[in-house]
Amino acid sequence: MTSTPAVPATAAVVLDPATRRRVLTCMCLALMLVVAFMPALNLALPDIGLDLSASFTALTWIVDSYTVALAGLVLPLGALGDRVGRRAVLVAGTVVFGGAAFAAVASSSTTALIAWRAVMGLGAAMIMPGTLSTVTAVFPPDRRGRAVAIWSACAGVGSILGMLASGALLEWFSWRSIFLAGGCAAAVMALASVLWAPETKDPSPGRFDATGAVCTALAPGALAYALIAGNEEGWGAPHVVAALAVSVIAGMAYAVLGRRAENPLLDPRLFRVRDFAAGSVTLTVQFMVLFGFYFVGLQYLRLILEYGPLKSAVALVPVALVVVPVSLVAPPLAQRYGVRAVLACGLGLLGSSLVALSLLTAASGYVPFLGSLLLAGLGLGLTGPVGTTAITGSLPADQQGVASAANDATREVGAALGVALMGSVFGNRYRSSLTMDLGGLPEAAADAVRRSPVGGLYVAGRLGPRGTALAEDVRNAFMSGMSAAVVAVAVVTAAAVCVLCTGGRRRKPGGFAGRTGA
Repeated sequence: MTSTPAVPATAAVVLDPATRRRVLTCMCLALMLVVAFMPALNLALPDIGLDLSASFTALTWIVDSYTVALAGLVLPLGALGDRVGRRAVLVAGTVVFGGAAFAAVASSSTTALIAWRAVMGLGAAMIMPGTLSTVTAVFPPDRRGRAVAIWSACAGVGSILGMLASGALLEWFSWRSIFLAGGCAAAVMALASVLWAPETKDPSPGRFDATGAVCTALAPGALAYALIAGNEEGWGAPHVVAALAVSVIAGMAYAVLGRRAENPLLDPRLFRVRDFAAGSVTLTVQFMVLFGFYFVGLQYLRLILEYGPLKSAVALVPVALVVVPVSLVAPPLAQRYGVRAVLACGLGLLGSSLVALSLLTAASGYVPFLGSLLLAGLGLGLTGPVGTTAITGSLPADQQGVASAANDATREVGAALGVALMGSVFGNRYRSSLTMDLGGLPEAAADAVRRSPVGGLYVAGRLGPRGTALAEDVRNAFMSGMSAAVVAVAVVTAAAVCVLCTGGRRRKPGGFAGRTGA
């Protein structure tokens, strides 16, 4: 098999249909590799918690370090791909991703595992931007909408496939096998990218926006750190206050300096374009809901319903069965009823799924959980492709690189903040909801109960009949924490719906700066 030749960024119709399908397949597989590893470890958190004696805060960082790195670096590394070639950066990213995954196999502490997960996030940030940019480059305008819808659906399916693979591995092997499989998958993806992906880049990228790169990395990263650290060490702790200040200052600097930059990574004035802003808000909240849902939902299945890892993953499959068909009919619905109406409806369904989830108790079982899952699937199917198309369709052809960067950044920022917010609220409410007096336990055991539900149930299991009351208390505290966490994100979702319903007039995108290219 020969490599696909490089194509100019503006020559979207030079590739024959068979070649375009091959490129789309390659880009979707690369996207699925990145997305699969965002929730993959949620299934393994109980095992990791016991193996590495991890607190709930450490478990939150193990999940979120990958997403925070991806969210903070996706814009500058997307700009790098525009300059040196998107395929080159994508292939390099698979090498970084795979190498870090293999290194994580040998992790003996939570610190090491968090660090290697962050490096994997760096590799993912090199991979992800080029996928959508390449798709929009090689598909002509009349076929681009369907290709983007398939790309968007693969993002949702990728997370489910990642959890299914993780569940299957955990049935027979340790949590370390997930990283080993990820490293092998990255090696295969590197070869496929070399053979199938065309090389595209911006012929006139302009000056690199170093200030914008720093600001867009610091703002979400510092906020995620503050949310997670504030939960355990108190919101008045100096470093937590400092992190919040850094996040605010970086965000303000991005808004001010981005307007003055000659070639900003993402011009803040683009958010004045109505559909661009609507798509950005929607995708941010969508991924906040999705990955926060995975974070607490999978632990509900494993710790409360006592499902095994594979059964827990299979229990989430119905969401994919809903997302895929709804994703395909969502673009025609948007054409008929309007983009903002479909997006608001989708977010409303996501918010309803969170409210339904908040009403569960330790005795609810799977069927009510399934109901909230199906509502979430409907919302995801409506918001994903329409939100992405709203972003890409609101900008002209020579700004599709900007559209791709915004699409990637909003998704990852939403995922990072969703896990951080839910983890913070959950941990705080869990500890405050424990009612039993732990004074009769050894200090190490009592600390394990307070640190995480995993530790609490482990201690209860070691106490024999005496542990029944403790296990019930831990489970009730878990449900209280989960309810508070999903309600917090439901409030954010409701606010986003209000923004969509009261948005201002449409503005034309012409005249905005930003990194361009298809």
